[in-house]
Amino acid sequence: MAVSASVAFICPGIGISGGMNVVYRHAMALAEAGVQVSLVHPEVPTPDDVRWHPIRSWMDRANPRWLSMEAASAERFDIAVCTWWETLFDLPKLDAGAYVYFVQSIESRFYPEEERVTRVAVEATYRSGVGIVTEAHRIAGYLLDTHGQQASIASNGIDKSIYREDGERIAPRTPGRLRVLVEGAADVWFKNVPTSVRLAREGGADEVWLLTTSDIDALPGADRVFSRVPQEATAPIYRSCDLVLKLSLVEGMFGPPLEMFHCGGTAIVYDVTGHDEYIRDGYNAMVARSGDEGDVRHLVASLRGDPAALDRLKANARETAAAWPDWPESGRQFHAGLLAAAERSSAGRIELRRLADVARDFLNAHWIEMELHGNGQLRQTHERAMEALRDELNLDPVREELYERIRRHQALEAELQTILGSKSWRVTAPPRALTGLLHRARQ
Repeated sequence: MAVSASVAFICPGIGISGGMNVVYRHAMALAEAGVQVSLVHPEVPTPDDVRWHPIRSWMDRANPRWLSMEAASAERFDIAVCTWWETLFDLPKLDAGAYVYFVQSIESRFYPEEERVTRVAVEATYRSGVGIVTEAHRIAGYLLDTHGQQASIASNGIDKSIYREDGERIAPRTPGRLRVLVEGAADVWFKNVPTSVRLAREGGADEVWLLTTSDIDALPGADRVFSRVPQEATAPIYRSCDLVLKLSLVEGMFGPPLEMFHCGGTAIVYDVTGHDEYIRDGYNAMVARSGDEGDVRHLVASLRGDPAALDRLKANARETAAAWPDWPESGRQFHAGLLAAAERSSAGRIELRRLADVARDFLNAHWIEMELHGNGQLRQTHERAMEALRDELNLDPVREELYERIRRHQALEAELQTILGSKSWRVTAPPRALTGLLHRARQ
């Protein structure tokens, strides 16, 4: 596919998130390059819904277009792109010349290990036959090593007009005092925010600030909380702090440390997937072993007690920032990667529809079974799935259909025992049984 005249992105929602920031940025870059972009949401957002992102000023333009799924399903696109694992099951709703999966993280890891069935279903999406684009080399390596899938790579860019060292601050930095910024959703377990605030305190930080997408105005241990801040208003917060403590347990290629680099600070992070896209331990930031709280406390204390070391990290972080691509350059990489992924895509609309039917039946039965048994893990599933489940449980008659779904779920689960067979199963194990599930979907 030499050109892409029209591209549709299927978006899972409109909330503030790093993932949607990346999607919107690539949409803007493609539109600037002359590609007709459509942003497909369950419902068309209003300008107020996206006030957190610079794309809000583009909503009165003809490109990109904002479409509901119903409107998009009546059109034809050159490329349709899913942006979250559940949106892969929406791909066959669109008529497209090629289907592509934008993988921003290994999303099976967003679910606890006891949610094995959901994790297996997520992993199955990586073998769907659609072309793949990703944002991190480590993700591309995982997809190739575990699933045999080649992925194009387009590193996330940054808005250098927003994230820069000069500009307003909420408060000046004070020599000899360490002000630590924690960033992330406070109510998402893998963002690890309450623990990060606690460890910053235990490490001896003089002040701890929190920048969060959660709708809160206080958190124990945080001196100041900045909630649901528009993107252009985050830079003064970064510029006021010495480092960002970002202890996510799951990431793709996280942006906050890079944003802090551009604002003159440094970072302490866990050695989570994707950190090594731009972080060099001991050079521009410090890297702790994931889950090692003692290591984090030690690193915070060492930088609190050694201002010269802190300054060296900041200086090297500035060099990293200066060499990092902006969003227009990242957008060019994404466009090239999108075209290459479209060429690799082998899954057609009929095949994707069959996969979606099998996967949804499998997952719905699983979640219904969890609901019947009062399993609290149900509340950790995706909100859209929960809403669909509630709708389904309100249907009448329900019991006969319910038990039939459970029986089908149990039959499907038996096919996956290669993966689910032991309590020590990990999603990184070679998922041989997924091949059988996909084969069944294609029949």
